[in-house]
Amino acid sequence: MTDELHQAKRPMSAALAGPYGHPFHPILVTVPIGAWVASLVFDVASQFVSTPGFLAMGSVWLIGIGVVGALLAAMVGLLDLLTIPRGTAAFRTGLVHMGLNLAVTVAYVVGFFWRQNSYGQADAVALGPLLLSAVSLAALAVSGYLGGKLAYHYGVRVADESTQAAGYRR
Repeated sequence: MTDELHQAKRPMSAALAGPYGHPFHPILVTVPIGAWVASLVFDVASQFVSTPGFLAMGSVWLIGIGVVGALLAAMVGLLDLLTIPRGTAAFRTGLVHMGLNLAVTVAYVVGFFWRQNSYGQADAVALGPLLLSAVSLAALAVSGYLGGKLAYHYGVRVADESTQAAGYRR
């Protein structure tokens, strides 16, 4: 294993980013992903029910929870990114992944404040904020694909093959 690959598998700080072979970033990203998917479901559902206000209000809360979760995941993800040697394909992929995630988070912050004008009203979610959420979620899916490429293709923060092989010995 090259020194660069070995470096990308080891945490910068095990206490902050998770121990070798078990990074915290993948578990933390489930919070914003789940919250933002659920918020879009609430947005769409608000278009079809007789009392959409509760769903619209729930969507605002879910967006806020997702933003807080995204900021936590971003801090830990940055630590993982800094373990990747600069000038490599993995590092460039990590930069695009991070840039997309930051853009998505900013879009959800914008959506959160855009919805504040109608917060507490009994109306369904307006088309503009609903479309912003849908586009943001699509961008998040692209970023998630890149995050998967970092882990599954490039092996960033994944245990090396000799460590993995121990799980298959009888």
